[in-house]
Amino acid sequence: MNTEKYYLGMDIGGTKCAVSLGKAGEDGRVVLLVRCPPRPTAQYTPEAMLNALCTDAGALISKAPQKIQALGISCGGPLDVSRGLILSPPNLPGWDEIPIVEHMSRQLGIPTYLCNDANAGALAEWKLGAGQGCSNMAFLTFGTGLGAGLILNGRLYEGASGFAGEIGHIRLSQHGPSGYGKIGSFEGFCSGGGIAQLAQIYVRREYQKGNRPAFCPKESDIPGLTAETTAKAAQAGDPLAQEIMAQCGTMLGRGLAVLMDILNPERIIIGSIFARARAELWPAAREVITREGLLQTASVCQVLPAALSESVGDLAALTTAAYFDNREAAAR
Repeated sequence: MNTEKYYLGMDIGGTKCAVSLGKAGEDGRVVLLVRCPPRPTAQYTPEAMLNALCTDAGALISKAPQKIQALGISCGGPLDVSRGLILSPPNLPGWDEIPIVEHMSRQLGIPTYLCNDANAGALAEWKLGAGQGCSNMAFLTFGTGLGAGLILNGRLYEGASGFAGEIGHIRLSQHGPSGYGKIGSFEGFCSGGGIAQLAQIYVRREYQKGNRPAFCPKESDIPGLTAETTAKAAQAGDPLAQEIMAQCGTMLGRGLAVLMDILNPERIIIGSIFARARAELWPAAREVITREGLLQTASVCQVLPAALSESVGDLAALTTAAYFDNREAAAR
């Protein structure tokens, strides 16, 4: 008896949107089979993008060897998951209260599930990546922003209104860079934009002292400093860049210690910037965790870089479809 199920995934991002086809066995682990060419988000209105993605989905449905069980949509928040709405994400200008679930389910005729990208990433890392075998884990995005997806007692935890895991809004300091609309927030220190702000602050300080940092030789270049240029300079041995990354790591450790003490997870998996700059961030973070975390929680929690890389968006969307389809089937 064939137990394979086929799913569609839809990855909605500020840069690109793409539809993929995958299959899963009884264990719910998905395999990516094919992805349609990504569509540049900025070149479409929201309505035009939904119609284009429907066209791509229809093409994949016609290629599937059997019926598609469900569609999973991964998208950055804020979302209203209960109503299936995309609610004005900062990286999707003009996407205001977009009823994407109703649109897709009506046009495609298949069950459709919407999930914020942190939750979808947590599901993918749990089923396919560094979280395999865990019952309790957190996945941190650590990219453009900072959010978390939580797997607790073997289930995705979404909270009372679907906003569980918005750790970027936690204030770690009364002073510092701004993120998620809050000065000194976790996202302010630990995100691409946060590291860029830290770099600009530290470099401007050096110019005020009469110094000229090697990785920013012109004062006019300060506004253009990014997390990428700072991390690369740190990796090349620049002492100021290393100081900036260590400060980010210190605040990362402070936030992780809080998560460990509250949730007592087996693993915390961190993506994007942490996965690329672990050597520059982790020593300072580990020192803070050792000092501030409870021994009973910190000693049982592994902090690991995300295992899924370039295909994470597709796998996250497909895993979302498989997870919610299986959960609905179990409830019947």
